[in-house]
Amino acid sequence: MAASKKKKRFFNVELPLIRKKTQLQAYEVRELDNRFIKYDLTRILRGKAVIVTFRTRVKGDEVFASVKDMKLLPYYLRRMVRRGTNYVEDSFPSETKDSTVRIKPFLVTRRKVSRRVRNALRIKAREELTLWAKEMNAEKIFDEVLKGKIQKELSVKLKKVYPLSLCEIRVVEVEKEKSEKKE
Repeated sequence: MAASKKKKRFFNVELPLIRKKTQLQAYEVRELDNRFIKYDLTRILRGKAVIVTFRTRVKGDEVFASVKDMKLLPYYLRRMVRRGTNYVEDSFPSETKDSTVRIKPFLVTRRKVSRRVRNALRIKAREELTLWAKEMNAEKIFDEVLKGKIQKELSVKLKKVYPLSLCEIRVVEVEKEKSEKKE
């Protein structure tokens, strides 16, 4: 007769960034290592369309999820850009205490502005965000972006160059973890 059939079970996974638990299905706990979980935070953030991707890690019998990336959805950004305004985008890697993170800010001006002003906004945002990221670890960066703390501080600092109608971090993603380099 055929070998006995295994049955899939649900395993609890802790999502520390949003302080929630979820369940993943697998035959054994080991299979859950390096799986990806996409979580939509639109309802939690009251309409701000954000998707967070978690990577699972197995330690013994427990499964933990660390944040891989956080992205603002394009339809949310299109709604924020109005006629008669300009937007500024940028993308750059930044070193943190425990990893390298790629940050993509998205800025919307109140009126149409010259290319020189847009470039000054881009350069100032890059300087401020790299200084901010150097003194934090990746988990803290994701937490502050989710709460909107850094966006508010950045908007106040960029106001001296030109006042903004929107200051968001469009994408934050972990490129390299320093602990992986040592192994």
